[in-house]
Amino acid sequence: MQANNAIKILLVDDEPDIIEFLSYNLKKEGYSVLSCNSGKDAIEIARKELPQLIVLDVMMPNTDGIETCREIREIKELKNVLITFLTARSEDYTQIAGFEVGADDYITKPIKPRVFISRIKALLRRLNAETKDNNRTEFGDIKIDLERHTVTKGTTEINLPKKEFKLFVLLSSKPGKVFSREFILEQVWGDEVVVGDRTIDVHIRKLREKLGDDHFKTVKGVGYKFDF
Repeated sequence: MQANNAIKILLVDDEPDIIEFLSYNLKKEGYSVLSCNSGKDAIEIARKELPQLIVLDVMMPNTDGIETCREIREIKELKNVLITFLTARSEDYTQIAGFEVGADDYITKPIKPRVFISRIKALLRRLNAETKDNNRTEFGDIKIDLERHTVTKGTTEINLPKKEFKLFVLLSSKPGKVFSREFILEQVWGDEVVVGDRTIDVHIRKLREKLGDDHFKTVKGVGYKFDF
């Protein structure tokens, strides 16, 4: 078992069975686990303990997960904490609402242990994504050199035009985070007049062709994210 005791994960759900089930699987992987059953308690515990990741149920009485996430994001010390929602609901509007208040991912119930742990590990990878050299970042066999403006996969240097490179750097800056189309347009194309949703789609397709289809995920109605 890998030692992950340095990583704190806060579980928030009003169903004790869910808390027990998730806590057992996370502790088995070596994570330090905190838990509570309300949004109000989650905010206080998060403020005090500063976890690296919060697993937050959406449908809770009083303060629901959406409002809890919104309040957590307003706390300076917790602005960048990773937050993934848990819910039995799969409607697009619920997911969009979650991402709009700052969620990083979405996990639907019923939860399969192996899938759950896989998603948690994928989220936590972003904590270790940056190397000691701020100009160089590695994701498995993919390496980005910001200074040289190059991307390599294995031993092969991949030719990425300016916009593709800029888009890839943006998405890979926070693996697992969903970037909205509006934010992508603002960051990559700025005030340029010519672009639309289709332009982003074309650039994502080219990145998939060059770096691997599995790395670039479409989140319906929201935008895109990079996984590795």
